[in-house]
This record gives sequence, C-alpha cells and structure tokens, in this order.
Amino acid sequence: MRKSHLIVLSAILIISMSTAVMAADTQQTQAAPTGVVNINSADVAQLAFLPRVGVKAAQRIVDYRKEHGSFKKTSDLMQVKGFGEKSYERLASYLSVDGKTTLAAKVHAGRIGGGKRTKSAKSSSSPSPATR
Repeated sequence: MRKSHLIVLSAILIISMSTAVMAADTQQTQAAPTGVVNINSADVAQLAFLPRVGVKAAQRIVDYRKEHGSFKKTSDLMQVKGFGEKSYERLASYLSVDGKTTLAAKVHAGRIGGGKRTKSAKSSSSPSPATR
C-alpha cells in the first residue's frame, strides 16, 4: 500500500512540474512582440517601441530625418548619433524604410550574459592595487 502512494505522489509531482515548464515556455514565446517600425514615417512614440530605444534616442531619429530627409536603407540609421553597428544589428529585424509601422508594443530585449555586472565582478577582472 505504501509503494502505491509513493508512485501516485511521484506521478503527480512529475505532471505538475511538466505543466509548469510548458506554461513558462508559452509565456516566453508570447512575450516578444512582432512587427516593424518604418523609420521614415514613425513618430517618437512608435520609434520608442524598439528594443533599448528610449524617447531621447527616438527624438534624435526624428530630428535627423527632418534635417537630412528620408532614410534610403535601414542601415542609414547608423548615421544617427548613438546608433552604431551593434545597435543596428540588434534593431535590424524590426526596421523598415517603407510600408506601415506594425510594431504595437515595446520590445524588451533580454540581457546577454545574465544581467548587470556586480561590484565583485568588476573588481575581479582588474588587478587589485596590491598586485600592481
């Protein structure tokens, strides 16, 4: 009788754990909004939907567009102050120079490498004053 209780409990535990894992996977796949932003027609609010682009950076894009005219290709975004090659690579899949802006929510890009560096991580990468 005791073995059967243990088997039933184990089965319930396994089922509940697999259900939790499946629910977490579903949340992750639903978390990333899809769509594009037309950098030639989007306003500041729409540009700010891009990952790691705030209102100030979005305003720089609009100001650059007013001063220099429409972007000919998406890589021209690198001409805007604060947008280099790394930024462009991160944003490229969300950018367009024609058509409608279809991105309707802020894209939150996860950090690569596990988040912010801590003070101990900073100090361990450089020699201490005693070892210099």
